[in-house]
Amino acid sequence: MIKYIISAFFIYLVFGLIIFLFQRKILFNISGKPNKPEDYELSNIKELKIKTSDGVDLLAWYSKPNINQPMLVYFHGNSFDIGERAYRIKRYINNGWGVLLLAWRGYSGNLGKPTERNLYIDGETAIKWIIDNLNYDYENLIIYGESLGCAVAVELGTRYKFKSIILEAPFTSAPDIARKRYKIYPVKYLVLDKFDNYSKIDKILSPVLIISGTKDEVIPHSHSKKLYLKSNNPKKKSFC
Repeated sequence: MIKYIISAFFIYLVFGLIIFLFQRKILFNISGKPNKPEDYELSNIKELKIKTSDGVDLLAWYSKPNINQPMLVYFHGNSFDIGERAYRIKRYINNGWGVLLLAWRGYSGNLGKPTERNLYIDGETAIKWIIDNLNYDYENLIIYGESLGCAVAVELGTRYKFKSIILEAPFTSAPDIARKRYKIYPVKYLVLDKFDNYSKIDKILSPVLIISGTKDEVIPHSHSKKLYLKSNNPKKKSFC
């Protein structure tokens, strides 16, 4: 019996070590280069390379706003390249909004390694590029976070006051997501990139809209409900 217990414990430790060492490969589902914007039926899109403060060139797609129209900054989710977000930004472009769709480092053919800290740098780089080049201020920007991108939107929302912040399928924290998948491990202490949105959501300085699907199989709807309840007014929800 002791022999089996020792063997089981050894297997537990080995698998736990593997998960710990490769957790960023598991967490960040990096992608290859997208096609050109016109291949996704996007017109009047300019491809940019925006350099971060630590020297990484990030691919971004930019559409100029019509006069007196909003400027939307889109922080994408964890899978696929930015070409897969073409249909998401097309509606805003067709309505005359300005859009900056940024690809994280490691995604869409960008160099660099995604980590929590690095994604915050990438997101701030996008905001700074708009402020410096387009004559906008923070309170004229709408920040749209999708899934993983919600974490960056939340973090920046604690630093600056924007016109509004939209969170689509947000999660309370990365350890909470990992706990669902790896129930037998103390993931709270093992996850390197916490993305602790729950501890920050009530520190956001901007109006918030939270969008969530009740049948989401990746991020439980309960995460959105918890974040909505803790967030400050003014706030709205769109749960479907």
